[in-house]
Amino acid sequence: MSVGLAGKVALVTGGAQGIGRAIVEKLAREGARVTFVDLEEAVGTAVAREVGGGVAFLRADVTREREVKEATEEIVRRAGRLDVLVNNAGVNAYFDATSMTEAEWDAVFAVDLKGAWLCAKHALPAMKRAGGGSIVNIASIHASLTIAGMFPYAAAKSGLVGLTRSLALDYAPANIRVNAVLPGWTRTRLIEEWFRKQPDPAEAERKVLAVHPLGRLSTPMEVANLVAFVASDEASAITGAALAVDGGLGARFAT
Repeated sequence: MSVGLAGKVALVTGGAQGIGRAIVEKLAREGARVTFVDLEEAVGTAVAREVGGGVAFLRADVTREREVKEATEEIVRRAGRLDVLVNNAGVNAYFDATSMTEAEWDAVFAVDLKGAWLCAKHALPAMKRAGGGSIVNIASIHASLTIAGMFPYAAAKSGLVGLTRSLALDYAPANIRVNAVLPGWTRTRLIEEWFRKQPDPAEAERKVLAVHPLGRLSTPMEVANLVAFVASDEASAITGAALAVDGGLGARFAT
């Protein structure tokens, strides 16, 4: 079923792998004209070629405002508009609060929070000129519940949800919707690597699956399916929301 993205112009950050790549593929399949940005030029170019369908790649660092501005302007120059922004770029971070350095803190928040603001800053004017738009921020289930050892990742993703709500309120009069999607455990390369690093990978995976009501992990494409819906005109009454894709994990531990 189409979700109403035909003809839309979309920018996806961190689109070269994992959930980001799935989002690029899904939006393109739904008829959007997709450009994604990432840091690795060779990888990004190869992914754009593999996905096909008119998908374009631009190298840009979302923590550097000049690069974000130039990428956004290039997309608008080529397509004449920008309708959808998916802030997917992010980094996992696991530190102890007393030993984490100021530089490490700044580096994490530059990607996970500042980058989303910079991309929104330069996408919003184009969306206003187009008469509306949709921003989808990829946060995490750690914005609402977390476990020990996730500092400061949970803080950064909580901040991203707060940013989502603020922008949703500020730009609703311009017909621009802003929402957050909160993936839980998702079967990406990083998760598979984490399992392999455990003393007993099979047992570690069994324990993780056991706490999920659905008994399995989400796939990147299942996250992308929700992103595409939220970005589309089918979700025209949804803004300021934080929507989880977590196999029921949040429901199990809800308070």
